[in-house]
Amino acid sequence: MVRYRQRISSYLMNLSGILVFVDPGTRNRAVDSLNALPGVEVHHVDEQGRVIVVQEAESVTAEAAGLQRIKSLPGIITAQMVYHYFAEDGENVSLPPEELDRMASLDPEILDRLNN
Repeated sequence: MVRYRQRISSYLMNLSGILVFVDPGTRNRAVDSLNALPGVEVHHVDEQGRVIVVQEAESVTAEAAGLQRIKSLPGIITAQMVYHYFAEDGENVSLPPEELDRMASLDPEILDRLNN
């Protein structure tokens, strides 16, 4: 279970909702690998290999690195951030940080594989 942290002197939170597609044949191993990552919690897994993950990170850079780490795990077909929440000192940021915005588009070739 992920424990959300709050700093007394400075409040900082980066949460990501990530949709992960895994090879159904290695689903259990992929889910175990996801759950073993620091700051990652698997919330839902279906028979088609779709996995919903929430990731907590200390910074946007760590959040982007965590997404890349998820994408590199064995059995992962692709992973895309579908939700991002960033708060610092109680203020929400309405636009995604540039690092995350660049990573937002799915490769059309991957989309074709997922739809077939």
